[in-house]
Amino acid sequence: MAGKLDQIIVIDVESTCWEDRSPENDASEIIEIGICVVDVHTRERIAQESLLVQPTRSRVSPFCTQLTTLTQAQVEQGLLFAEACQSLQQRYRTRQRTWASYGDYDRRQFERQCQRDAVASPFGPTHLNIKNLFALVYQLESEVSLAKALALCGQRFVGTPHRGVDDAWHVAGLLVQFLRCGRQSG
Repeated sequence: MAGKLDQIIVIDVESTCWEDRSPENDASEIIEIGICVVDVHTRERIAQESLLVQPTRSRVSPFCTQLTTLTQAQVEQGLLFAEACQSLQQRYRTRQRTWASYGDYDRRQFERQCQRDAVASPFGPTHLNIKNLFALVYQLESEVSLAKALALCGQRFVGTPHRGVDDAWHVAGLLVQFLRCGRQSG
C-alpha cells in the first residue's frame, strides 16, 4: 500500500537519562513523544501535541528533570508505551504517513523500545532525517544541533529545549521551510 503524502508527522522523543551511566538494571525509555503535524499542501504546521509516557524500567533522574523539566510524578500520569504507540497510529495514521525527526536518535529509540517491549512499531517505513537533510541543503561539512540549525536560519528557540513538543515544533518549522523552497523552485 502506498503511503499518504498529505501530512508529515514530526516526532521528537525525550527519554530517561542520567548524567553519567544508568543505574544497574535501568534502561533508557521514552517519557515524552512530541508531535507536530505538517500539512504538505499548505506547507504549514497544523497541530502539535505532547504524549507523556510512563517508564517501566527506569525512573526520571534529577539530571533528566534538569534537562527536560519532566518529573517522575508527571510521567507517571502518562500513557503506557504500547498505548502511546497505538495513539500515534490511530490519531495520526503514522503507519501510512511519512514521519520525520531531527537525527536518527528518535527512530532508533523507538526501534529499541518496541523490540524490548514486544510492541509493534507505530511507524511505516518512510522516515526523514531532518538533521541530515539540513546539513545537505545548507551544504555543511557535518550535521549540526537543532539550536545551531535554527541560528543558521535566523530563528530563535521558543519554548523549552529538550521538551519533545517544543523540539518537534521547531523541527517541523525547518521542514516547512524546505517544503516552501521546493514549491518555489518547482
